[in-house]
Amino acid sequence: MYEGDLYEPLPAALRGRVDVLLANVPYVPTGEIGLLPAEAREHEARVALDGGEDGLDVLRRVAAQAPQWLAPGGSLLFETSEGQAPAAAETVARSALVPRVAVDEELHATVVVATRPGAGGACTDVPGAVRGPGTPHGG
Repeated sequence: MYEGDLYEPLPAALRGRVDVLLANVPYVPTGEIGLLPAEAREHEARVALDGGEDGLDVLRRVAAQAPQWLAPGGSLLFETSEGQAPAAAETVARSALVPRVAVDEELHATVVVATRPGAGGACTDVPGAVRGPGTPHGG
């Protein structure tokens, strides 16, 4: 097990070799934490919830370095809110990753799949996902 801040503790040998990178980034805007249900506000560590002013602070840090760690065709996956999905997709696109939004209505879950361009790599389809309007179905 490796512990540390984001990519810091990872072995350098993994650079450019990761097929799937799953990031559980906090995405609640600081000003909205007080609006969360009590079970989240009172029992979750603030660092696990607080995504900064717009909820995307940690994601920006993850996305900025993801291309260095992902293999060509590898994907970064992270959950976000439905309302933040467009801004989150734009954030990863600025890091030269190709975003796609997957929504599972039954689970009330929105996931952004951001793929490093290139040959080979992992399949970026999310089984069971329902895609919203204008979201291509890939595989």
